[in-house]
Amino acid sequence: MTLTPELFQRFIDLVYKKTGIMFEENKRYFVERRLIERIEQLELDSFRDYFFMLKYSNDTSELQEIINRLTINETYFFRDYPQLQGFAEAILPEVIRSKEAAGKRTLKIWSAGCATGEEPYTLAIILMEMIPNYEEWKIEIFGTDINTYVLDMARKGLYNSRSIKDVPFDYLERYFTKRGTMYAVNLNVKGMVKYQLLNLSEQKKCGEQQGYDFVFCRNVLIYFDTHSRFKVLDSFYHALLSGGIIYLGHSESVGRITEAFKMKRIKDNIYYYKP
Repeated sequence: MTLTPELFQRFIDLVYKKTGIMFEENKRYFVERRLIERIEQLELDSFRDYFFMLKYSNDTSELQEIINRLTINETYFFRDYPQLQGFAEAILPEVIRSKEAAGKRTLKIWSAGCATGEEPYTLAIILMEMIPNYEEWKIEIFGTDINTYVLDMARKGLYNSRSIKDVPFDYLERYFTKRGTMYAVNLNVKGMVKYQLLNLSEQKKCGEQQGYDFVFCRNVLIYFDTHSRFKVLDSFYHALLSGGIIYLGHSESVGRITEAFKMKRIKDNIYYYKP
């Protein structure tokens, strides 16, 4: 079974139209293997048969299935530690002091493209560590992703040793419970995070996200083209409160995509915020 250039383009155009995610030619083998796995499971005869099933079926569950198979991205707790350290030690204390002074003990964070949940749970742990009276605050952390598989895994909160490799030992003792070879996130951490299926390319749905102090969308925009990145950042802009802060991955740049956000430095930490 061979995936012709024409059919490869039609498949990736279909996925792009739905998700905003662009698969370049160098991802062709990856896409082909995922398609073959599914075609064999469904006992179809060809790529063409599967394409027509995806494109013309009234049941969108199969399109969700292939999106799931094409958008599984590896992550782990405390990824990009220096950035998180800056957030925890420089940025977050400023925000907390400002809110305390205003008598507003509320904090709302969006982890966009949260995958299997390591990032939102990491953020929950950081907040529990950095806010001494966090129980007196209304803290909301929302994890969203386009992939239903990874959201199910995130809700379970059960991780292998690879996922927790960068968790400080004392945090591992306080916030996780060992279950055989796996590590379960404790209930007090899980209780701070809610998960939701959300397609970042659907601006109308993203427009329902409002009132955020922070948006974390790290190592996600690298999978989008320039047009889609602009749309996603526009959604984040409208989701943030005035003064709200956005975090992208180390290879991603807000300033190269839009001028809507302003840059600020606290100590050695540079970040972008909504003016």
